[in-house]
Formats: sequence, structure tokens, C-alpha cells
Amino acid sequence: MLRLGLILLIVPSLVLMGAYMYEQHLIESCTATGGFYDYALAECNPKTEQPFIPFMVRYPLLVNGGMLLSVLGLLLAIVGLYKPNKRDVV
Repeated sequence: MLRLGLILLIVPSLVLMGAYMYEQHLIESCTATGGFYDYALAECNPKTEQPFIPFMVRYPLLVNGGMLLSVLGLLLAIVGLYKPNKRDVV
């Protein structure tokens, strides 16, 4: 249970950070060429400025699902680490 808990604790966070950093790379390369990043279409628009839409608003299932899996992993890791003392056993 400890191994599964640690996997669920770490992997969703890495996937979430990877998705966010990849999108930030796309945004930075778009603005470096003088364009405007269209968050709704996830593409570079060279002419008109686009409104900012937060990452969590665009990908709520990814963000909320990843956080829920991480919390579940934390709980499983805590349960997996718990070892009762011989004095606690009646």
C-alpha cells in the first residue's frame, strides 16, 4: 500500500507540472516572436491580443483530478507507514 500511495502522490504532480511547463514553453515561444497566445484555442495569434484564461479554468479535470489523486496517495502512504506497537495490540 505504501508503494501505491507514493506513486499516486508523486506521478499526478509530475504530470500536472509537465503539462503546465509545456504550455508555458508554447506561450513563451509565441510571445518571443511578437505574437499573442490564444489560450482558448491553444495557438499563437500573430495579430490580435487575446484574454488570459487561467490553466485551472482551461483544464479543470486535469488539475482537480491530479490533486485528488495526490491526496489519495498521501492517505495511502500514511496508512502504509503505520505500524502499530506491540503495546497497542490488546
